[in-house]
Amino acid sequence: MSVIDLRSDTVTRPGPEMRRVMAEAEVGDDVFRDDPTVDRLEELAAGMLGKEAGLFVSSGTQSNLCALLTHCSRGDEYIVGQQAHTYLYEGGGGAALGGIQPQPLDLEEDGRLDLKKVERLIKPDDYHFARTRLLCLENTTNGRVLPAGHADDARALVEKHGLRLHLDGARLFNAVVKSGRPAAELAAPFDSVSICLSKGLGAPVGSVLTGPADFITEARRWRKVVGGGMRQSGLLAAAGIHALEHHVERLADDHANAQRLAEGLAQVEGCEVDVELVQTNMVYVRLPEQKRQELPGRLEERGLLVYPGHPMRLVTHLDVSSGDVERAVEAFGEIL
Repeated sequence: MSVIDLRSDTVTRPGPEMRRVMAEAEVGDDVFRDDPTVDRLEELAAGMLGKEAGLFVSSGTQSNLCALLTHCSRGDEYIVGQQAHTYLYEGGGGAALGGIQPQPLDLEEDGRLDLKKVERLIKPDDYHFARTRLLCLENTTNGRVLPAGHADDARALVEKHGLRLHLDGARLFNAVVKSGRPAAELAAPFDSVSICLSKGLGAPVGSVLTGPADFITEARRWRKVVGGGMRQSGLLAAAGIHALEHHVERLADDHANAQRLAEGLAQVEGCEVDVELVQTNMVYVRLPEQKRQELPGRLEERGLLVYPGHPMRLVTHLDVSSGDVERAVEAFGEIL
């Protein structure tokens, strides 16, 4: 029985064509700035996002960390969502390695930050306080697309207060496909944007940080400081190029499969799913308390991998077919 892995869209494996372009990639030494495939990837990503330059890094965590270290100095502060990846799931790197103080606040249900609350959190110019330097947003957040106009409002706020604006756009192309808006348009309000190649786009490794040329020059230094100089990384960059050129439009398939999964599970007694909240490739399911502990193990016996949680997050991706969705719904139904 083939395994259906719904834990995350990071679990995808490169297919034959991606493996071929990796094997045939022209490489150099990227630390010496002479890997032509890395250069192509950085130019491609920056161009798609309407930015001057890009920096290929090993992960989304490293990309966001380099952004924080470039935008902020020791004793500075960034404002961020309490549930945002850059605050909650990246090991406190900004604080641990940069002496940068996070100022979190709760996200609204649709992934926005209440900008009136953000403005009240901006510290006055007084040496008693950390210096507020940066506002971070995320798109998508928990599978939901940032509401139209919110980034423009955030842009106006940061300009009013002399701050910078960073986007954790790990799944930005899911937002592109869902909204029908070009990536450059969604990225335009932001000083810097990070995109992940190894999530829905299906590359095995890597992210790209984009922004103005002088910003990327400084971020490249920080990439080295945090141990991220990579040598013949064109092998990985080739996979990223293939993903950006061939795997963006197909994200619509993942969105459709997530919708099918949500609609199917909503019909299973014991599953609580708000189908209206499913916008891209994530489905959140609330389960009966007495079933939560045993369910992951019993699903695994049926060839279905899930990540425990309440609610449980199920993620569709390029290795999940419509038939797999049907199998998943059947497995939930049999157990519950």
